[in-house]
Amino acid sequence: MINILCYGDSNTWGREPLKDTRFPMDVRWPGVLRQHLGAGYWVIEEGLNGRTTVWDDPVAEGRSGKVYLVPCLTTHKPLDLVALMLGSNDLKPKFSLSAYEIARCAATLLEIIQKSGAGPDGQPPQVLLISPPYVIPIEGESEWRDQFEGAAQKSKKLARYYADVAKKFGVHFMDAAKVMVSSQRDGIHFEAEGHAQLGEAVAQKVKEIF
Repeated sequence: MINILCYGDSNTWGREPLKDTRFPMDVRWPGVLRQHLGAGYWVIEEGLNGRTTVWDDPVAEGRSGKVYLVPCLTTHKPLDLVALMLGSNDLKPKFSLSAYEIARCAATLLEIIQKSGAGPDGQPPQVLLISPPYVIPIEGESEWRDQFEGAAQKSKKLARYYADVAKKFGVHFMDAAKVMVSSQRDGIHFEAEGHAQLGEAVAQKVKEIF
């Protein structure tokens, strides 16, 4: 059995655009991944609304991906692969980060994973670093527009820096923006179609890896 951990934010949790609810399990991209992989694979969903790479959110407790990463890896080990997709929430103006800095934060998580011994026989698991899709600018008054003001332009630079980080750490890489787009409704979350596209693309990548 190949064990895969999907570690991410609200888009891994499956939040529906403009709602506080989540899509059903078989619609969320980890669920789509599970369906495409079939027998012989176990897919673990670890998504959290608002999760950042390494930062504590001043208005939402417990959102640092760094703080929970080691307990999460230890809970689910042995893991053959960690699919890591974080960085969208780091684009919020409250953190004042460039795309380059966000990629360096993702590198911190890669270092933790590679030192974790959470893979088979105490070795590090393999990693698939996924650069999030672009943030889409939203017209008119919107809480999502305010939360992600200026994020659209920076989001287009993430893939280049994420690819550099993946190469440096010797991990697998995928640019989600090449297979899907964010919702036109709020500019940040995924529609069901986006989840299906991403889940299928990740499944193809996983089959290449294993």
